[in-house]
Amino acid sequence: MRVAIIAAEPSGDLLGAGLMQALLQRVPDIEFEGIGGARMQAVGMRSLEPMASLSVMGLVEVLQHLPALLRLRRRLRARWTADPPGLFIGVDAPDFNLPLEQGLRQAGVPTVHYVSPTVWAWRERRVRKLRAAVDLLLSIFPFEPAFLEARGVKAVYVGHKLAADMPLEVDRSGARAALGLDLHAPVLAVLPGSRGGEVTRLAAPFAETAAACQEQIPSLKVLVPLVSEATAAIWQQQQAYCASGLQAGVSLHNSRQVLAAADVVLTASGTATFEALLSKRPMVVGYRLNGLTYAIAKWFRLVRLEHVAMANLLAGEALAPEFIQGDCTPGKLIPAVLDLFHQPERITAIQTRYRQIHEQLAVDSDRLAADAVLELLRRRDAL
Repeated sequence: MRVAIIAAEPSGDLLGAGLMQALLQRVPDIEFEGIGGARMQAVGMRSLEPMASLSVMGLVEVLQHLPALLRLRRRLRARWTADPPGLFIGVDAPDFNLPLEQGLRQAGVPTVHYVSPTVWAWRERRVRKLRAAVDLLLSIFPFEPAFLEARGVKAVYVGHKLAADMPLEVDRSGARAALGLDLHAPVLAVLPGSRGGEVTRLAAPFAETAAACQEQIPSLKVLVPLVSEATAAIWQQQQAYCASGLQAGVSLHNSRQVLAAADVVLTASGTATFEALLSKRPMVVGYRLNGLTYAIAKWFRLVRLEHVAMANLLAGEALAPEFIQGDCTPGKLIPAVLDLFHQPERITAIQTRYRQIHEQLAVDSDRLAADAVLELLRRRDAL
């Protein structure tokens, strides 16, 4: 059996690889082809295009790459319509995957979408696209299936893989030993995003904030885990320009270890806030969109949420201070970060709440997702 699968960014690569592995354990002769990162390729996916081709975020940013993205989607649709796979799985990336899923579904290919678009938060009209595009939606948050089922979308809660993969008790001393850090030194983790555009917009305010905190706390260690050499280069260039006095350890592919070692986290909004929550680390969240993207979203009232950070959405309260767009400045970030270093009782309360959330989400996501996919295929007589 051949399965087509597409993921567009590191978090999707992680989810896709886990699902692929769980499917292979049940149906060993499945073959995978599509688009994904190193993890999915390591499980055995034949790559048709580099994942970086799809790693574009924001309304305006997508426009710059739109012709190439449309050509790629047409090419994939033609390929899989002419030679249909037994199943298509789109992992996140709804703006790219949902139209492809709709076309393939119309051609008779069963379709699964893994990770619900945040239709409960903004652009609720996308529910209509979900209904037309997917036979099954794999939901990573427990509040989503009821919302989607009420609107005619078949959804199954499978939990979030990160919650199952990350331990309830974080090994802080082990992480510090591995990183060569003193057990009692204050440590600030700085996570400016996984995409080049994010790092470009956030590197300067984050680096300036970290430098100012280091001046206030002379023994402060600053660690900056990044996902690629390209984003590391952007960070280092911005740091040299905006905060040349900052002493920061830049590393690749070790965000979990850095989070485990940290006392406080300064992070972009996104999956990183969820990882910080699962690491039980108090955080300050900053984010900047492309200016025109932000203006369009605000003008059309596309966002309907009080909070933007996933950690705050899951907690139902602003445990992590958020500084978005014009508020994402060193002048506002610095006192928020410093406050967390000096409020142990607040930190304890945050860690207790984060642990409660982690316990609720820690299920065997790969198994549940594979079970739901195979049940869909059984109903479709594809196995």
